[in-house]
Amino acid sequence: MPQPPRVAVLHIRSSRPHAPHFQAELDMLNAAALDAIAAEGWAAELVAVTERPADEVRQLARAADVVLVMGGEDVDPALYGGLAEYPGSGMHEPEADRVTFDVIRDAVADRRPLLAICRGVQQLNVALGGTLHEHMIGHVVKADDPFVTTTVHPEADTEIARLGASAPVKCSHHQAVKELGDCLRVTARAADGTVEAIEHTDAPVAGVQWHPEHPAVAREQLAPLVRQLLVR
Repeated sequence: MPQPPRVAVLHIRSSRPHAPHFQAELDMLNAAALDAIAAEGWAAELVAVTERPADEVRQLARAADVVLVMGGEDVDPALYGGLAEYPGSGMHEPEADRVTFDVIRDAVADRRPLLAICRGVQQLNVALGGTLHEHMIGHVVKADDPFVTTTVHPEADTEIARLGASAPVKCSHHQAVKELGDCLRVTARAADGTVEAIEHTDAPVAGVQWHPEHPAVAREQLAPLVRQLLVR
């Protein structure tokens, strides 16, 4: 009998004393992702990349059948020549970016499945030489529930783009893909033109700017996206 897929779920850290509300939000998303993975009968390990040796993180990612790169703080703008100061710049996690970039580049080089979510899709783009819009409005709200219900429009005829367009998605971001990284293409956008999904043209590596792991939709939206990368 074949073994269930092993999923490495990469996030930044398990504690943010300086931002407890944000930590609680990310914990909620991580828990919903793990629940959705377990509901499929798959095995998952949650990996905080700032709390493990970098070599161990890379090895865990290589040993997994698929990697999920989760959300968090903005990508360090120094890594893509962006503005050092901008509205909502907040804190950055450059070490987490560097380790995750290595994981992403490994996945591309070895053609191993990887799905990047929110900050993850921005990391995917920057890791492959792209840039970001440092600040934009309309895709996050300052409220107890920061998620904006968004309609996604396929830019290319891909299964992941169609899955995103099949039902309204949950967005919460003030940055977005600007110039595309090497061998990436846009597969879906929001109505205002914001890039909402990208994929590598040669490897089973893709990213979505929305949150398929939001607890309101995780069991319906996350697994189908992962499954498409596993069968590519």
